[in-house]
Amino acid sequence: MYRLPRQLLIIAIGIIAALTTIALTVFSVRAQTSLSEQSKLAINGIGPVRVGMTVPQAAAATGVSLVVHYAGSDNCYYLRPQDVPKDLAFMVVDNQIVRVDIESGSQIKTVSGAKIGDSEARIKSLYPGQIRVTNHEYIEGGHYLTFIPKDPADKNYRLVFETGVDGQVTTFRSGKLPEVQYIEGCA
Repeated sequence: MYRLPRQLLIIAIGIIAALTTIALTVFSVRAQTSLSEQSKLAINGIGPVRVGMTVPQAAAATGVSLVVHYAGSDNCYYLRPQDVPKDLAFMVVDNQIVRVDIESGSQIKTVSGAKIGDSEARIKSLYPGQIRVTNHEYIEGGHYLTFIPKDPADKNYRLVFETGVDGQVTTFRSGKLPEVQYIEGCA
């Protein structure tokens, strides 16, 4: 029976441990790149989907089918994941993702932790000095709270929270200018 020298055995165990760690890390990263209720909305996308992706790129990145939710026109329409997460829609203009809408009932949060049901005060505390408040176009007493980024690289993006008369977030969205500010979406 042949015995490996002790040093070689230690090296072999080390290599096996390193390969196991790499495999687990790759699996963990893949799990984070899927689209789910645990995905976090950023100023420029959600989960693996980034503003500027084409529809085929977004579908490939999510690994789920994206289906038409609302067809405003040939140039502007909304897609949803076929299954989950619910209450999430992608605005598409000229075959590119330009905006992500999170609708009432969703459990999705922003990268900073903002969510449906948060108060205006909480939103302002999560983004101190970066929220512009304007009156809601259709809800008297409601507001649009618009996050304006300080980083020059993000100057063409916004995060917009809509609140009702009770001061609670009812919907929010992120994306590029000017589409992220369209009040009626593709209408």
